[in-house]
Amino acid sequence: MKSKSVIFSLIMLVAGFLISFSYQLTKEQQVLHPLSTEQWEKEYKIRNDLIQQEEKNRSLQQELYQKQEQVRQLEEDLKNEKQIYFNLVEDVEKYRMFTGEVGVAGAGVQVTLDDSSYIPEGENVNNYIVHESHVFKVVNELLIAGASAVSINGQRLSHNSYIFCNGPVITVDGNQFPAPFVISAIGDPDVLVPALNISGGTVEQLAFDNIVVTLEKRDSVVMNPLLRDGNSS
Repeated sequence: MKSKSVIFSLIMLVAGFLISFSYQLTKEQQVLHPLSTEQWEKEYKIRNDLIQQEEKNRSLQQELYQKQEQVRQLEEDLKNEKQIYFNLVEDVEKYRMFTGEVGVAGAGVQVTLDDSSYIPEGENVNNYIVHESHVFKVVNELLIAGASAVSINGQRLSHNSYIFCNGPVITVDGNQFPAPFVISAIGDPDVLVPALNISGGTVEQLAFDNIVVTLEKRDSVVMNPLLRDGNSS
């Protein structure tokens, strides 16, 4: 019974050795030949495809960056063009306003020039009445100070208006007006009034010439567009 047990143990030992040897041999073969040729080729192809895809992705990414830069440049150009067009429209509106083609309204001032109510005996009456030179002084000062539109007794002035004195009346673009002469201007009253009232300026000069001057700020001054005949340019 004991000898059989020894033989059985010996058989088990040999079997264990064979199993262990077979496992080790298989493992070594897997290390030496991990993949079959077919598997290796398949893996190689997959690796190459992956590399190519990554290169394509990088190329597409670069192209995307370029397109984004082009879009950004186009947006910048459109923005600049929009600003240019806006400025052009603004300029056109200003020119139409200056030439009197459109009606305008806004805050401004009203300057009234009147003949002197007192003429000393023996004095020349022409030294006490309003002349076109007095009107020109007020109009020019208002325009220099930034007035966008000016009218005289409701007659709106344009870039080619003419004013001259004809006895006791003043003619503005063919229309005659007697004193008092009401000169209205659209612009910032806080700029126009100080410009006229500056020391030694227009108002003082007019007073020195015996002209009665009334200066008022106005919240709203309205001027209609100029009416032109068919021969006007």
